[in-house]
Amino acid sequence: MYVVATPIGNLRDITLRALDTLAAADTIAAEDTRNTRHLLNAHGISDVRLLALHQHNERGAADKIVALLQQGQSVALVTDAGTPAVSDPGALLVEAVRAAGFRVIPIPGASAAIAALSASGLVNPHFLFHGFLPNKSAARRSELQTLLEHPYTLVFYEAPHRILECVADLHAVFGGERELVLAREVTKLFESIHRCKLADALEWLNRDSNNQRGEFVLLVSGALPHSEGLSAEAERTLSLLLEELPLKQAVQLATRITGLGRNELYQRALELKER
Repeated sequence: MYVVATPIGNLRDITLRALDTLAAADTIAAEDTRNTRHLLNAHGISDVRLLALHQHNERGAADKIVALLQQGQSVALVTDAGTPAVSDPGALLVEAVRAAGFRVIPIPGASAAIAALSASGLVNPHFLFHGFLPNKSAARRSELQTLLEHPYTLVFYEAPHRILECVADLHAVFGGERELVLAREVTKLFESIHRCKLADALEWLNRDSNNQRGEFVLLVSGALPHSEGLSAEAERTLSLLLEELPLKQAVQLATRITGLGRNELYQRALELKER
Protein backbone atom coordinates (compact mmCIF):
# COMPACT_ATOMS: atom_id res chain seq x y z
CA MET A 1 0.00 0.00 0.00
CA TYR A 2 1.20 3.49 -0.88
CA VAL A 3 0.61 6.50 1.40
CA VAL A 4 0.51 9.36 -1.08
CA ALA A 5 0.80 13.05 -0.19
CA THR A 6 -1.36 15.32 -2.35
CA PRO A 7 -1.36 19.12 -2.82
CA ILE A 8 -2.55 21.29 0.07
CA GLY A 9 -3.92 23.89 -2.34
CA ASN A 10 -2.13 24.43 -5.61
CA LEU A 11 -2.76 21.35 -7.77
CA ARG A 12 0.71 21.68 -9.31
CA ASP A 13 2.28 20.82 -5.94
CA ILE A 14 2.31 17.09 -6.59
CA THR A 15 5.34 14.97 -7.32
CA LEU A 16 5.92 12.99 -10.49
CA ARG A 17 6.27 9.88 -8.34
CA ALA A 18 2.87 10.53 -6.75
CA LEU A 19 1.24 10.84 -10.18
CA ASP A 20 2.88 7.62 -11.35
CA THR A 21 1.70 5.83 -8.21
CA LEU A 22 -1.88 7.06 -8.47
CA ALA A 23 -2.07 6.14 -12.17
CA ALA A 24 -0.76 2.63 -11.53
CA ALA A 25 -2.81 1.80 -8.41
CA ASP A 26 -5.65 -0.72 -8.67
CA THR A 27 -7.61 1.18 -6.03
CA ILE A 28 -7.30 4.64 -4.48
CA ALA A 29 -8.64 4.99 -0.93
CA ALA A 30 -9.74 8.63 -0.63
CA GLU A 31 -11.07 10.80 2.20
CA ASP A 32 -13.55 12.43 -0.22
CA THR A 33 -13.82 10.69 -3.58
CA ARG A 34 -15.17 13.85 -5.24
CA ASN A 35 -12.12 15.90 -4.28
CA THR A 36 -9.76 13.13 -5.33
CA ARG A 37 -11.56 12.70 -8.67
CA HIS A 38 -11.02 16.43 -9.31
CA LEU A 39 -7.29 16.03 -8.63
CA LEU A 40 -7.04 12.95 -10.85
CA ASN A 41 -8.92 14.63 -13.70
CA ALA A 42 -6.61 17.65 -13.48
CA HIS A 43 -3.67 15.36 -14.14
CA GLY A 44 -5.31 13.14 -16.77
CA ILE A 45 -5.82 10.06 -14.58
CA SER A 46 -9.22 8.47 -15.19
CA ASP A 47 -9.43 4.67 -15.05
CA VAL A 48 -8.84 4.09 -11.34
CA ARG A 49 -11.28 2.67 -8.81
CA LEU A 50 -12.01 4.96 -5.84
CA LEU A 51 -12.97 3.75 -2.38
CA ALA A 52 -14.07 6.11 0.42
CA LEU A 53 -12.01 6.09 3.60
CA HIS A 54 -12.67 8.83 6.18
CA GLN A 55 -12.80 9.28 9.94
CA HIS A 56 -16.30 7.77 10.21
CA ASN A 57 -15.66 4.52 8.32
CA GLU A 58 -11.92 3.93 8.64
CA ARG A 59 -12.04 0.66 10.56
CA GLY A 60 -14.55 -0.92 8.18
CA ALA A 61 -12.74 0.40 5.10
CA ALA A 62 -9.45 -0.95 6.48
CA ASP A 63 -10.85 -4.50 6.38
CA LYS A 64 -11.85 -4.03 2.73
CA ILE A 65 -8.42 -2.68 1.81
CA VAL A 66 -6.57 -5.50 3.57
CA ALA A 67 -8.76 -7.91 1.58
CA LEU A 68 -7.80 -6.16 -1.66
CA LEU A 69 -4.12 -6.43 -0.77
CA GLN A 70 -4.58 -10.13 -0.02
CA GLN A 71 -5.96 -10.48 -3.57
CA GLY A 72 -2.71 -9.05 -4.93
CA GLN A 73 -4.03 -5.55 -5.67
CA SER A 74 -2.11 -2.33 -5.03
CA VAL A 75 -3.79 0.45 -3.05
CA ALA A 76 -2.91 4.14 -2.82
CA LEU A 77 -4.14 6.07 0.23
CA VAL A 78 -4.82 9.82 -0.11
CA THR A 79 -6.64 12.50 1.86
CA ASP A 80 -8.19 15.73 0.66
CA ALA A 81 -4.93 17.63 1.16
CA GLY A 82 -1.46 16.85 2.40
CA THR A 83 -0.18 13.60 3.90
CA PRO A 84 -2.57 10.86 5.08
CA ALA A 85 -2.39 9.81 8.74
CA VAL A 86 -0.95 13.19 9.83
CA SER A 87 -3.85 15.17 11.34
CA ASP A 88 -5.96 13.33 8.77
CA PRO A 89 -7.48 9.84 8.48
CA GLY A 90 -5.19 6.95 7.65
CA ALA A 91 -3.29 5.91 10.78
CA LEU A 92 -5.72 3.11 11.64
CA LEU A 93 -5.51 1.79 8.09
CA VAL A 94 -1.71 1.87 8.05
CA GLU A 95 -1.69 0.00 11.37
CA ALA A 96 -4.06 -2.65 9.99
CA VAL A 97 -2.09 -3.09 6.77
CA ARG A 98 1.20 -3.46 8.60
CA ALA A 99 -0.36 -5.91 11.07
CA ALA A 100 -1.55 -8.00 8.11
CA GLY A 101 2.05 -8.26 6.93
CA PHE A 102 1.93 -5.93 3.92
CA ARG A 103 4.49 -3.28 3.07
CA VAL A 104 3.54 0.39 3.47
CA ILE A 105 5.41 2.76 1.17
CA PRO A 106 5.33 6.55 1.78
CA ILE A 107 5.21 8.90 -1.21
CA PRO A 108 6.08 12.26 0.37
CA GLY A 109 4.94 15.66 -0.79
CA ALA A 110 3.41 18.96 0.29
CA SER A 111 3.06 19.76 4.01
CA ALA A 112 1.29 22.84 5.34
CA ALA A 113 3.31 22.75 8.57
CA ILE A 114 6.69 22.60 6.82
CA ALA A 115 5.69 25.19 4.23
CA ALA A 116 4.62 27.60 6.98
CA LEU A 117 7.78 26.99 9.00
CA SER A 118 9.98 27.63 5.98
CA ALA A 119 8.43 31.06 5.42
CA SER A 120 8.02 32.09 9.07
CA GLY A 121 11.45 33.50 9.84
CA LEU A 122 11.41 31.81 13.26
CA VAL A 123 15.00 30.71 13.80
CA ASN A 124 14.53 27.96 16.40
CA PRO A 125 15.98 24.78 14.82
CA HIS A 126 13.45 22.58 16.65
CA PHE A 127 9.69 22.44 16.39
CA LEU A 128 6.86 20.47 17.96
CA PHE A 129 3.99 19.61 15.63
CA HIS A 130 0.78 19.45 17.65
CA GLY A 131 -1.87 19.65 14.93
CA PHE A 132 -5.44 20.48 15.94
CA LEU A 133 -6.25 21.64 19.46
CA PRO A 134 -9.52 20.72 21.25
CA ASN A 135 -12.65 22.54 20.07
CA LYS A 136 -13.71 23.86 23.49
CA SER A 137 -11.86 26.72 25.15
CA ALA A 138 -11.41 25.10 28.58
CA ALA A 139 -9.93 21.93 27.09
CA ARG A 140 -7.84 23.98 24.66
CA ARG A 141 -6.33 26.09 27.46
CA SER A 142 -5.65 23.00 29.53
CA GLU A 143 -3.77 21.39 26.64
CA LEU A 144 -1.85 24.58 25.90
CA GLN A 145 -0.79 24.72 29.53
CA THR A 146 1.08 21.43 29.06
CA LEU A 147 3.10 23.08 26.26
CA LEU A 148 3.93 26.26 28.17
CA GLU A 149 7.56 25.46 29.01
CA HIS A 150 8.58 23.82 25.74
CA PRO A 151 11.46 25.75 24.12
CA TYR A 152 10.48 24.61 20.60
CA THR A 153 8.43 26.42 17.99
CA LEU A 154 4.88 25.09 18.44
CA VAL A 155 2.88 24.21 15.32
CA PHE A 156 -0.92 24.07 15.33
CA TYR A 157 -3.65 23.71 12.70
CA GLU A 158 -6.87 25.66 13.09
CA ALA A 159 -10.14 26.15 11.22
CA PRO A 160 -11.46 29.64 10.36
CA HIS A 161 -14.55 29.45 12.59
CA ARG A 162 -12.36 28.89 15.68
CA ILE A 163 -9.41 31.15 14.86
CA LEU A 164 -10.43 34.08 17.09
CA GLU A 165 -11.12 31.88 20.11
CA CYS A 166 -7.94 29.89 19.56
CA VAL A 167 -5.70 32.96 19.32
CA ALA A 168 -7.38 34.43 22.42
CA ASP A 169 -6.53 31.24 24.31
CA LEU A 170 -2.95 31.25 23.01
CA HIS A 171 -2.60 34.79 24.33
CA ALA A 172 -4.17 33.91 27.68
CA VAL A 173 -1.86 30.95 28.26
CA PHE A 174 1.42 32.07 26.68
CA GLY A 175 1.19 35.83 27.29
CA GLY A 176 1.62 38.58 24.75
CA GLU A 177 5.37 38.59 24.19
CA ARG A 178 5.80 35.43 22.15
CA GLU A 179 5.91 35.61 18.37
CA LEU A 180 2.94 34.24 16.44
CA VAL A 181 2.92 33.43 12.73
CA LEU A 182 -0.50 33.08 11.12
CA ALA A 183 -0.05 31.22 7.85
CA ARG A 184 -3.39 31.30 6.04
CA GLU A 185 -4.44 29.42 2.89
CA VAL A 186 -0.89 28.16 2.28
CA THR A 187 -0.19 27.62 -1.47
CA LYS A 188 -3.68 28.86 -2.40
CA LEU A 189 -4.75 32.00 -4.28
CA PHE A 190 -5.25 34.15 -1.18
CA GLU A 191 -2.25 32.90 0.80
CA SER A 192 -0.99 35.23 3.52
CA ILE A 193 1.70 34.79 6.15
CA HIS A 194 1.59 37.34 8.96
CA ARG A 195 3.97 37.54 11.92
CA CYS A 196 3.33 39.56 15.07
CA LYS A 197 3.39 39.43 18.85
CA LEU A 198 0.62 37.38 20.40
CA ALA A 199 -0.58 40.58 22.04
CA ASP A 200 -1.27 42.09 18.59
CA ALA A 201 -2.75 39.05 16.84
CA LEU A 202 -6.45 39.59 17.61
CA GLU A 203 -6.26 43.18 16.43
CA TRP A 204 -4.81 42.01 13.11
CA LEU A 205 -7.45 39.33 12.69
CA ASN A 206 -10.26 41.80 13.41
CA ARG A 207 -8.83 44.53 11.20
CA ASP A 208 -10.13 42.78 8.08
CA SER A 209 -12.65 39.92 8.03
CA ASN A 210 -10.64 38.36 5.17
CA ASN A 211 -7.84 37.75 7.66
CA GLN A 212 -10.09 35.22 9.40
CA ARG A 213 -10.85 33.17 6.30
CA GLY A 214 -9.28 29.91 5.21
CA GLU A 215 -7.34 27.14 6.91
CA PHE A 216 -4.60 28.25 9.31
CA VAL A 217 -1.21 27.03 10.41
CA LEU A 218 -0.28 28.77 13.67
CA LEU A 219 3.36 28.92 14.74
CA VAL A 220 4.16 30.08 18.28
CA SER A 221 7.75 30.81 19.28
CA GLY A 222 9.07 28.59 22.04
CA ALA A 223 9.50 29.45 25.70
CA LEU A 224 12.60 31.51 26.41
CA PRO A 225 14.96 30.48 29.20
CA HIS A 226 13.84 32.22 32.35
CA SER A 227 15.66 33.22 35.48
CA GLU A 228 16.51 30.38 37.83
CA GLY A 229 13.66 29.92 40.29
CA LEU A 230 11.16 31.81 38.10
CA SER A 231 8.51 29.30 37.05
CA ALA A 232 6.74 29.35 33.71
CA GLU A 233 3.53 30.38 35.49
CA ALA A 234 5.30 33.31 37.20
CA GLU A 235 6.80 34.30 33.86
CA ARG A 236 3.36 34.31 32.24
CA THR A 237 1.86 36.32 35.11
CA LEU A 238 4.60 38.92 34.85
CA SER A 239 4.26 39.16 31.06
CA LEU A 240 0.51 39.72 31.27
CA LEU A 241 0.88 42.40 33.96
CA LEU A 242 3.53 44.22 31.91
CA GLU A 243 1.05 44.49 29.04
CA GLU A 244 -1.37 46.45 31.23
CA LEU A 245 0.72 48.25 33.87
CA PRO A 246 3.92 50.31 34.20
CA LEU A 247 6.95 48.22 35.06
CA LYS A 248 7.13 49.04 38.79
CA GLN A 249 3.44 48.41 39.36
CA ALA A 250 3.58 45.18 37.38
CA VAL A 251 6.52 43.92 39.47
CA GLN A 252 4.82 44.94 42.72
CA LEU A 253 1.65 43.05 41.84
CA ALA A 254 3.57 40.05 40.50
CA THR A 255 5.44 39.87 43.81
CA ARG A 256 2.15 39.67 45.69
CA ILE A 257 0.64 37.09 43.31
CA THR A 258 3.62 34.74 42.99
CA GLY A 259 5.33 35.20 46.34
CA LEU A 260 8.70 35.51 44.58
CA GLY A 261 11.37 38.05 45.42
CA ARG A 262 10.94 41.58 44.07
CA ASN A 263 14.52 41.86 42.78
CA GLU A 264 14.26 38.66 40.77
CA LEU A 265 10.96 39.74 39.21
CA TYR A 266 12.22 43.26 38.56
CA GLN A 267 15.28 41.98 36.69
CA ARG A 268 13.15 39.68 34.56
CA ALA A 269 10.70 42.51 33.87
CA LEU A 270 13.56 44.64 32.55
CA GLU A 271 14.62 41.80 30.25
CA LEU A 272 11.08 41.42 28.93
CA LYS A 273 10.74 45.15 28.28
CA GLU A 274 14.00 45.22 26.30
CA ARG A 275 12.85 42.51 23.87
